[in-house]
Amino acid sequence: MTPFLNPGVEAKFAAYPRAAQKRLLELRELVFAVAERTPGVGELEETLKWGEPAYHTRNGAGSTVRMDWKPRHPDQYALYFNCQTTLVETFRTMFPNDFVFEGRRALVLPVNGAAPQDALALCIEASLTYHARKRAAKHRGQLTVGPSGRP
Repeated sequence: MTPFLNPGVEAKFAAYPRAAQKRLLELRELVFAVAERTPGVGELEETLKWGEPAYHTRNGAGSTVRMDWKPRHPDQYALYFNCQTTLVETFRTMFPNDFVFEGRRALVLPVNGAAPQDALALCIEASLTYHARKRAAKHRGQLTVGPSGRP
């Protein structure tokens, strides 16, 4: 397990119910694994935003990824993206049957059940490289895709 970089985030994970905690810790590990293997992402900062574990690139290459479980929806947890981006719209097109979507901001996942790891990894990669890809597209005057061939 990746050591926690922020004691507040560690406390947040410790406070989740056991089943949700397990899934969120798996998701956290996936975020760090994707960041490590994706060129240009660099170091992640782990923090709390709106009381939720959040991960963003220190070099400004990407958009923040957040995750959380809410007591009002005990059977689900979510991976959140900046709603001002086109990320969730893109994910809805790419993975229409893999996720439940919450507006323009989240992928909703079941606490009890397997999450589509490959699809999640591509979504995380797209977020962690979002700004770098937009800058590159603006420079070239076109839309680009991520290193995996996906937006």
